[in-house]
Amino acid sequence: MTDQTQSVPQTRPLSATRLAGVLAFLLGVFVLVPVFIALTGRWDFYYTLTSVALLSVAAAGVWLTFYIGRINIGQGAYALTGGYVSAILITQYGVSFWLTLPLAGIFCALVSVVIGLPILRLRGVYFAMVTLVLTEVARLTALALPVTNGAKGITSIPLPGELSIFGLTIIPDFATLGNPKLAFYLMAAVLMVVTYLVLWRIVNSRLGHLCRSLQQNEELSASIGVNTAMLRVLAYAISSFFGGLAGAIFVAISQSIYPSSFVVQDSVNFMLYCFLGGLGYVFGPMLGTLLLYFGWDLLSVAKEYQLLIYSGALIALMLVLPNGVLSLLDRKGGRK
Repeated sequence: MTDQTQSVPQTRPLSATRLAGVLAFLLGVFVLVPVFIALTGRWDFYYTLTSVALLSVAAAGVWLTFYIGRINIGQGAYALTGGYVSAILITQYGVSFWLTLPLAGIFCALVSVVIGLPILRLRGVYFAMVTLVLTEVARLTALALPVTNGAKGITSIPLPGELSIFGLTIIPDFATLGNPKLAFYLMAAVLMVVTYLVLWRIVNSRLGHLCRSLQQNEELSASIGVNTAMLRVLAYAISSFFGGLAGAIFVAISQSIYPSSFVVQDSVNFMLYCFLGGLGYVFGPMLGTLLLYFGWDLLSVAKEYQLLIYSGALIALMLVLPNGVLSLLDRKGGRK
């Protein structure tokens, strides 16, 4: 685990080959997948792929904290918080779902600043253990607060309504659509693409270079005038913002939220997605989410041996590919 956190993310600009790959990916996500599902009639794939997209958004936030040299196992807390913020605003105050999305993300970012100021001073396993507790704290808080309705949760959350600007409908009311699953899929896919575009831009900006200096040598960075405390908090706030967004959309899909909607296991999975895809690659969490989510479902045929095979495969992959699956691209390219 320690070796993984020292991986240096690839910050090379997009070449013609990489740009072609990105365009092919966008074509597959927004055109080929809907066509394939329409031809096969497997409408349940929409929910599966929507979940993968949203989980990868939350995992992107976890990757960003690894980028500053911190092991984050608490993203489930912010996903749960973002979900409750959206649900409460919609059901109790009548706020539009589309407005609750940024509000949920901003609220989680502000909470993370308050929490991050003291805990981001910790490193390694100490920071990891504190963040691991956060998800359970969030669950217990949701159980205790009257506004969250305790163990009963919040149910009967309406589908996203119409989004219009100056009288022009940008997004129709989901309740009027014949296939809201497709609408949710497209919304999640757009959010995923935008999230990773933002993440890639951060990595290839001055902010990204400063954040990477924290991972390599925090003391040296501070000695040359880098405000390390501010950078740590900023990266953690952006990470939590992504978690809050993902949680808010999950609530809209399920139309309900409970204290157990996101648990410690989810926070651990967000971390595993980053490890499997590759901590040295911006798009690693996306690939890791896809592989682990579908891998777990495919292993359901093993029944009582599902968890054993799943865990064994993860250990083997981390031993064979310590820098993640995407490190295979560098091996093929002759890099060491």
